[in-house]
This record gives sequence, structure tokens and C-alpha cells, in this order.
Amino acid sequence: MTDSDINPFFVLKKIREGEELKMDQKNIKIRMNSDKVMAIHYKAPMERTIELEMFFDKFNPIDRINYNIGGTGWIGANFRGIIDGKDADLPIDYDYKILMLEEYKCPTKVELKNLKRSSKFRPNFTLADSK
Repeated sequence: MTDSDINPFFVLKKIREGEELKMDQKNIKIRMNSDKVMAIHYKAPMERTIELEMFFDKFNPIDRINYNIGGTGWIGANFRGIIDGKDADLPIDYDYKILMLEEYKCPTKVELKNLKRSSKFRPNFTLADSK
């Protein structure tokens, strides 16, 4: 793959709506943590960072998104939030946002068997009582 084959955009796509947001890669730095959370540091003109915030404005965190780095293929992720970054050296018309994404992983059968219950609700009646 040559440099000309790589797309210069980082693209986010909402799976349900099909809505896409393109961010120029020259404004992005990506860091991956050991807990499978990816921090996308986005330093760009304010109108671009506002587009990012509007893209996730009424986004339901249960819904998945896909991202594509440079046209290399779509990867599933869960949205975890947007944080305001701090950088005193940015020009006045620039803003700094940190987008948090978590790697989407479908649990295996073994992981599903070992899944802990999150609810302790148990009905007080049996089926025989309801007749």
C-alpha cells in the first residue's frame, strides 16, 4: 500500500442512522489504553470540534458505532464520551477534544456462562400462585 492509497480521514459512522463524520487525520492523535479504551485527541478549528459534539449530541450509548482509519476498514466500537482537553499553545480559534471509544467485543460462550448477574430481582410468587 502506498501513501496515495491511504485516505487522509478518520471516519466515524453511526450504524443505525448511517450518519458519518469525517475528521482530518492531521488533527488527530490516537492512544490505546490497556483496558481496550481508545482516546482520540482531536485538535482542530472550533467549527470542526462543534461538528464532533453535535454528532454525539443525542447519541444513545447503547448503540454501536464504526470507525475507519484511512480507509483501512471498519471497526466496531462503543462510545464512552467526549472530554475537553487542555493545551495553552493552541491558536484562539482552535479547540481540543478527546473522544473516548471502547473496543467492541462480542462475548464468547465461556464468557457468557461466567457472566455475573447484575440484578437480584426474584419474583415472590410461583407460576402455581398466579393461576
